[in-house]
Amino acid sequence: MDTEKICSIERLCRKLEAIRPGKSIVHCHGVFDILHLGHIRHLRAAKAMGDVLVVTISPDRYVNKGPHRPVFSEPYRAEVLAALSEVDFVAVNEWPTAVETIKLLRPDFYVKGAEYSDAAKDISGKIVEEEAAVRSVGGQLRFTNGITFSSSNLANRCFPALSEQGCDFVSEFARRNRPEAVVRALDSLDTLKVLVVGETIIDEYHFCETIGKSGKEPILASRYQRSERYAGGILAVANHVASFSGQVDLVSQLGEVDSHQEFIAEQLNGRVKPHFLTLPKAPTIVKRRFVEHYPFQKLFEIYVMNGCEYDRAGDEALCRELEERVPEADLVVVADYGHGMINSAARRIISEKSRFLALNTQQNAGNQGFHAFSKYPRADFISISENELRMEARSRTRDLKELIREASKKVSCDKILITQGEKGCLCFDAREGFVRVPAFSANVVDRTGAGDTVLAITAMAAAKGFPMETIGFLGAVAGAQAVGTMCNKAFLDKVAFSKHLVSLLM
Repeated sequence: MDTEKICSIERLCRKLEAIRPGKSIVHCHGVFDILHLGHIRHLRAAKAMGDVLVVTISPDRYVNKGPHRPVFSEPYRAEVLAALSEVDFVAVNEWPTAVETIKLLRPDFYVKGAEYSDAAKDISGKIVEEEAAVRSVGGQLRFTNGITFSSSNLANRCFPALSEQGCDFVSEFARRNRPEAVVRALDSLDTLKVLVVGETIIDEYHFCETIGKSGKEPILASRYQRSERYAGGILAVANHVASFSGQVDLVSQLGEVDSHQEFIAEQLNGRVKPHFLTLPKAPTIVKRRFVEHYPFQKLFEIYVMNGCEYDRAGDEALCRELEERVPEADLVVVADYGHGMINSAARRIISEKSRFLALNTQQNAGNQGFHAFSKYPRADFISISENELRMEARSRTRDLKELIREASKKVSCDKILITQGEKGCLCFDAREGFVRVPAFSANVVDRTGAGDTVLAITAMAAAKGFPMETIGFLGAVAGAQAVGTMCNKAFLDKVAFSKHLVSLLM
């Protein structure tokens, strides 16, 4: 390995300053995950444009092509590039894009492949910013021409991260759906005016280390390490939706006591317009989980809330808010966690006045056996887990498809998506029938919040009339992203989500 070629951005800047007089600097930037002939020809053509070729690579943490990428970590990618005679220096970038690096390196030519020559086709939209950056330091943006290969296609074929069933499904789906068509469909979600309704929940994770049994009592003792807070419940749903939709209204309730209002304001996406009602003498719901930090293992949890029934004044205020806002929305997304916010009058308003109603009713320790989707007279789309459907039907063993058909008739719902964890999901459309979509998750970190993530993207897709196969595919991709991170630490991002889709379909 030529260690003299590989250096930090800071050291690279010093090296370039020393050789810059009389030399022209050429800069290429990318992931360079699986080096192939297209890369080599691109770098060879770039080197021919100047004297010194500098290559910077995206760091692992900013490669947004799905949980399974990059295939090779940044040290390996840097070493492979440094082995090429055309490359003079290699550095791992420190930022999400090349803009900051371009300004520091001040290349004479910033060179991209021919596929970036049409800025409209760049999903991230960064090529425009990169061109502005290179012009600001007196350089030029140039493009190479040559055969184009896909690293994503090679990764999918040679290093498949999906199960055999997952690979088969994606292969068949890609045969019928071009990546650019799926991305255009996602773009169309921006026209939706969405109202999200449900309980605000703050998810707290308290990390600790178990030190043993208490000396005097039969209890487990742990040493506290740190804690983290996440915006959960309907806040998470709103943030997911806001990455795709142009207008998002949120109706929820905050406690008069311990409202967490400042934290919530910091966490909400700027595109979300909140309409918070106050719960007198009650706290905002907090779900406090105690977690063994290594291995990541939840020990127990505490619900901080004021029971499951709220006062009449609060119920009436919610109904007035819904009367005003439900009819204005193209899509109403209800995540009903069964903690008492949405009463029978509110459910009637939502069911009767929604143009398109997407519904999730969640079973949890606070409502087990008392909460079901059939409390709603109708819905246009339902996304729930298999366990939640079976609790409603009071059956552990009956055929799942039979239960879905019954549920469809019970609430006059034509589209239903049933999540099944590692089995993926079973999707139903009254006209299209059933579609089985396998799970795409390669690494499960935490399942908390995954159902909210799936609901957010599939509800929008259903409201736009996407085929059920596409709805299930989007849900599987969203679910894979959700379980790969802790709780609601990160929300769906349209650009990263689109790149993940494209990388799978290549």
